[in-house]
Amino acid sequence: MEIEKKNDNSIINIRDLVFEYTREEDDGVVCAVDHVSIEVPRGSFTSIIGRNGSGKSTLAKNVNALLLPSGGSIIVDGYDTADESVLWEVRRRVGMVFQNPDNQLVSAVVEDDVAFGPENLGIPPDEIRTRIKDALNAVDMYEHRKMAPHLLSGGQKQRVAIAGVIAMRPAIIIFDEPTAMLDPQGRGEVMNILEKLHADGITVVLITHFMEETIGSDRIIIMDRGEIALDGTPREVFENTAEIEALGLRLPFAVEIAARLRARGVFVPQGLLSMRELADDLVARKEGAR
Repeated sequence: MEIEKKNDNSIINIRDLVFEYTREEDDGVVCAVDHVSIEVPRGSFTSIIGRNGSGKSTLAKNVNALLLPSGGSIIVDGYDTADESVLWEVRRRVGMVFQNPDNQLVSAVVEDDVAFGPENLGIPPDEIRTRIKDALNAVDMYEHRKMAPHLLSGGQKQRVAIAGVIAMRPAIIIFDEPTAMLDPQGRGEVMNILEKLHADGITVVLITHFMEETIGSDRIIIMDRGEIALDGTPREVFENTAEIEALGLRLPFAVEIAARLRARGVFVPQGLLSMRELADDLVARKEGAR
């Protein structure tokens, strides 16, 4: 059953979400997500950060109905994830990329792997071939279409996994720590793809513990113990340096350097997020003082 959306511009509406599970070792109940409410605008790029056990991945799995709420609700593009009759519609709209690419690849040839999702959606063969080409081109892997996935690097495997999701044409793609197992080059490749998808109008939700990966997002949500600790634009969130450090999280490198300079009496304006911004500010003020 499709229901009326609360906000025409919101593609995800999370309302007072609770998710609980029972620990096997002692039958104790753990509240992994504790009364969280979030609206995600269509076409936006939202990053969710938190320590292990903060509830960020549990929240993501609730959005695409891999998990179902213990309380509250999630409405995805007008569909309630708790309604079993519309789970197919929810999962068609929400693609998900996980941290280990080896666990996401199912075929012996790259292009067959990308075709797997569209085939399960019942897409006609001619359309599938078009989607394979478009998706592999989107992640710069078309020239590897005949290769076996096990011969690829970790970053290349993750790009193929992303292509498999892109080929299903979801409105939303959730990336659950997609760079956690990659080297710096692989992380850069994946982040470039996220930025391209966002520019193309896809709603991107990134779960990560790499703070630098969040700088280009529209919004950052920091979770702690199942609750929202901070929520705002990158510049707004990273002004709360003491609170972020108290949550056991590392600041982006440029933000950390700027905070240390301020502590030593050097004037550095708030809101600088990248090393380029910090360097440009320091050079401009040095030249202005001449």
